[in-house]
Amino acid sequence: MRLALAVGLLLVALRGVPASASDALLARGRAVYEANCAVCHGERGDGAGHAAHMLRVQPRDFTRGLFKFRSTPSGVLPTDEDLLATVTRGLRWTAMVGRPDLPEPDRRAVVQYVKTFVARRAAEPPAPPVVVPPAPPASARQLEEGRRLWAEAECATCHGVGGRGDGPAAQGMKDDWGSPTRPGDLTWRPLKRGSAPEGLYLTIATGLTGTPMPSYGDALEPRQIWALVGFLESLVPPARRLAPEQALGEERAGWMAVRMGGMPGHGMMGRGMRMPGRPGPPPMR
Repeated sequence: MRLALAVGLLLVALRGVPASASDALLARGRAVYEANCAVCHGERGDGAGHAAHMLRVQPRDFTRGLFKFRSTPSGVLPTDEDLLATVTRGLRWTAMVGRPDLPEPDRRAVVQYVKTFVARRAAEPPAPPVVVPPAPPASARQLEEGRRLWAEAECATCHGVGGRGDGPAAQGMKDDWGSPTRPGDLTWRPLKRGSAPEGLYLTIATGLTGTPMPSYGDALEPRQIWALVGFLESLVPPARRLAPEQALGEERAGWMAVRMGGMPGHGMMGRGMRMPGRPGPPPMR
């Protein structure tokens, strides 16, 4: 790591940025990024890394400033803690694997470096996160309210009557990056954000920026959002509640990309190759 940090400091100097404590943090973040992240996200943070063409779920292009998984309102940049959570826990079913194995100072440094790819960050003041209130006790009345809200909000148009992502509007969807996307199959746990109900609450409240999934934070009261969460939990059969340690979707491919990213020339990652991932349901957007 000392060598990587020294290389990072040299790279910062070559970019013409004066040395300072902040620059040292960015240099550390750059070293961590180039060793672990650039293979998928690209050296410029544009999602065009050497391994990107092998993946079904494309790596995020940070330069657009569109982040799906946040605790902040729709369209607003994520907090540092949001980015840290993604680095630490990953996004299930995708090649974005969690890296709790990296020291926390390295994870926090790489968050700061990732932010340098986002041009709009300088003009946009930080926004406070959405508060997730404690979940009310589960009840038959709450479940029925969630079922009613699901119908009134026409969620089945995209997600399907049973929440399996097979609604009539699901075909031909694209995200803001122009990539094909589809509504999440909500009958599996974990979802991309994990299995915690609080994560599902945030997805409903804040939406998924860059996708057709809108925010309902202004349209629904917290009690109603929790009712929807409760209803969605009722759609998950026991067989689809998977063990946290189980490798899902493209997670094995993500670990392979991490290993290949550390090889000279990024290993043998020519076009036409596809890294193996465990077959599974279409991941949530």
